[in-house]
Amino acid sequence: YGSEYEAHAYYLKLLARTDPKGELASRLVKYLLNNRKHATYWNSTRDTALCVEAFADYLRGSGEHKPEMTVEVYYNGQLQKAVEITPKNLFAFDNKFVLEGEAVAPGKHQVELRRKGAGPLYYNGYMTNFTLEDFITKAGLEIKVERKYYRLKRVDKTIKAAGSRGQVVDQKVEKYEREEIPNLATLKSGELCEIELEIQSKNDYEYLVFEDPKPAGFEPVDLRSGYTGNELGAYMEFRDNRVVMFVRALARGKHSISYRMRAEIPGQFSALPTRAWAMYAPELRANSDEIKLKIED
Repeated sequence: YGSEYEAHAYYLKLLARTDPKGELASRLVKYLLNNRKHATYWNSTRDTALCVEAFADYLRGSGEHKPEMTVEVYYNGQLQKAVEITPKNLFAFDNKFVLEGEAVAPGKHQVELRRKGAGPLYYNGYMTNFTLEDFITKAGLEIKVERKYYRLKRVDKTIKAAGSRGQVVDQKVEKYEREEIPNLATLKSGELCEIELEIQSKNDYEYLVFEDPKPAGFEPVDLRSGYTGNELGAYMEFRDNRVVMFVRALARGKHSISYRMRAEIPGQFSALPTRAWAMYAPELRANSDEIKLKIED
């Protein structure tokens, strides 16, 4: 009852009959595919069955279930493979072209797909690499994460409170002002810092991990792992060399989560990028920028 996926499935069934080749129908299919749980189902057997049924209606309405085409894969202008796709081998054709090792030489390369025949062509590209760059920059598509360091400066703050006899008294409270710390900045040993992860998600996702490596000269203020009452309801683990946050559900939109560390050991240190990924769909991943900081006595 009240399932948004069930409503989307019925709307897709309507589009499959009225405008199956329109942009809205294909975008709705992508949205439903991106919001599966563990890449296999939605919320219940009922809305899962309706989504699968709606997909079948869309395939019939758009004609995508009857491709008759040959796809040629060119790498740097040279034909590497040609694959015939028909209704008989729609779910079993050779759908991979892999380049690895010495086949990927330094320089610019071009992968080109050419289609002959009828039917839409969908493709994805994945790349894994080991980088030697000195400053690692942020990356991400469906989810993005940006890490910011702040210097916390203590300010005097008092509030009105009730005294022992019920009288109004001034009571000091802990309050800080935040000052963003840029890359290559210098901090004093003992200074308190706040690390904030700003997260942007294009869809609703479940079971994500955010792993934030800490610079060697810093130590977290909180030492006990657990639920900290943060906005995302994340379980936070404070480990020796990183802080790990486990998020049960991440809604569409922008979010933030933070924790505090103290600069302790003098020296120059680097914090590797924050890494984010889905536990059951590891291809969904992102990382933040690296940051380098210096601590002085």
